[in-house]
Formats: sequence, structure tokens, C-alpha cells
Amino acid sequence: MRKIVLAAALATSALGLAACSETPEPTDETVAEMNAEAESSADEAPAVADEGMTEMEEGAAAAGEATEGATEQAAAETAAAGDAGSRLLDKAVDKAIEKGEDAANKAMTDM
Repeated sequence: MRKIVLAAALATSALGLAACSETPEPTDETVAEMNAEAESSADEAPAVADEGMTEMEEGAAAAGEATEGATEQAAAETAAAGDAGSRLLDKAVDKAIEKGEDAANKAMTDM
């Protein structure tokens, strides 16, 4: 079994080498086609670069807008949290004053 697998691998390798060694010489027509393709690619390069630059600018503008929106939202949430904290602090101070007054009144009545 191993000999059969080894023989098949050798045969495949030999066929592959034989196929690779037979490369056709480029013809004038092939060279002309390659030159035309290169010129076409060179002609399209500035348009492709401009398109890429436009997409990059649009992406940067969108990212800037998203950042600005997130900043505004964070500022609003921070202000709301500050307002809520301030209200809680006011309630706590009012409660402390009330308890202090109650303690003072009780002390006065106990005298």
C-alpha cells in the first residue's frame, strides 16, 4: 500500500514538473495586451485615489459627528446626575437640620 501511494506521489510530482517546464514564450500580442492593461490601470489610478480620499474624508466627518454627539450626550447625562446629586444633598441637609432642631427642642423641654 505504501509503495502505491509513494509511486502515485512521484508520478504526480513528475507530471507537475513537466507541465511547469513548458511555459509558452510571450508573443507580441501578449506583450501589447499587458502594456494596454498597465496603461489603463495608470489612467484609472488618480480617479481611484480621489475616490478613496473622498471616502476617507466622509468617514472622518462621520466620526467627528458621532464624537460630538457622544460628548453632548455625556455632558447632558453628567448634568442630570449632578442635578440629582444636588437634590439628594439638599434633602439630606434639610433632614439633618430637622433632626438637629428636634434634638434641641427635646433638650429644652427636658430642662
